[in-house]
Amino acid sequence: MLYRINPKTGDKFSALGFGAMRLPLNADGSINEGSASEIVHKLIDAGVNYIDTAYDYHFGESEAFLGRALAGGYRDRVFLATKLPSWHVEKAEDMEKILDEQLKRLCTDRIDYYMLIALSESRWEKLFNLGVLDFLAREKSRGRIRHVGFSFHGTFELFRKILDSYDWDLCQIQYNYLDEKFQAGSKGLEYAAKKGIGVSVMMPLRGGHLADRMPADIAGIFKESHASRSPADWGYRWVLNHPEVTVVLSGMNTMEQVEANLKTASETAASSMTCKELELVGKVAGELGKRMKIGCSNCGYCLPCPNGVDIPSCFTYYNNSFLFDDFDTANFYYHSMLGAESNGCGAASNCLNCGECLESCPQGIDIPKQLKEVAKYFNDIR
Repeated sequence: MLYRINPKTGDKFSALGFGAMRLPLNADGSINEGSASEIVHKLIDAGVNYIDTAYDYHFGESEAFLGRALAGGYRDRVFLATKLPSWHVEKAEDMEKILDEQLKRLCTDRIDYYMLIALSESRWEKLFNLGVLDFLAREKSRGRIRHVGFSFHGTFELFRKILDSYDWDLCQIQYNYLDEKFQAGSKGLEYAAKKGIGVSVMMPLRGGHLADRMPADIAGIFKESHASRSPADWGYRWVLNHPEVTVVLSGMNTMEQVEANLKTASETAASSMTCKELELVGKVAGELGKRMKIGCSNCGYCLPCPNGVDIPSCFTYYNNSFLFDDFDTANFYYHSMLGAESNGCGAASNCLNCGECLESCPQGIDIPKQLKEVAKYFNDIR
């Protein structure tokens, strides 16, 4: 495993970090703790030492699972990060109550990196006005928080404003070869590096779109290289190639993914890709950009919809129709999983344009507008 130094704290991070947002599941949707624990232990034993979770991941079960999985000495071998959700904070006292609960769930007496999750303009303003900076300073002095940071989904201008507002130890941004100019993007990555702040990268494969879900003809472009690599391998290498990146998060849920990502992270040093390799990735990005209709990454922050719409699934089936040139299959799954055959509970046509989802979307998608397009495309009549 290769390691990188967080320039702000001096902590030595494994280049590959584990994101506990997409853990393996049982048939009923609960976490498969046996498989998930095997993954966590395999990663730590192989040298991965940064684990990221959040209060709401897996409907609140991710933190509790990690508390159990990190028993037996594993907790002291990792930097553990979790996040404060602004949407659960209505008054200043709520912040301490949430941290109390997180420490209990995680079976630990301190959080190594405590992050403010998914900041937008309104969320940052809300937390700031409620005294979140005083809260962070107080909890650091108590030793319950070692370092502080934030994850971000917004414009570069807002990112710079937040980064300049406090003495942060780490920031977390969405970054991959389709999103160089999206949200904080390359400008944000470079700005954080100039300020000497560590950068954690989420969605390096854009929620899986840059891995096994890539169209065969586009994935075939990578075969122009003499290197035998999967699309996922190319995606991770592109991110790891940036020296400003401190750690790349991956939500691995199979042992095959673990083995592949460990290999990539142990081989890819910063600035190690050749000009020809970077040109090839750029070519793939260009072709993919022509096909993606809606830039949804399936993060699920828009859920639950008050009208029952399964927004990520609606967008996934819609995008898949174009990405994979297969309307029939996408249409079948859309109607069988979301439409009349399943009581229509998750269909796009259930959208009443209430707008609650707009603030939550990290990608800034006009969700109600796009849901109308999805409903029309699949002939989904309410």
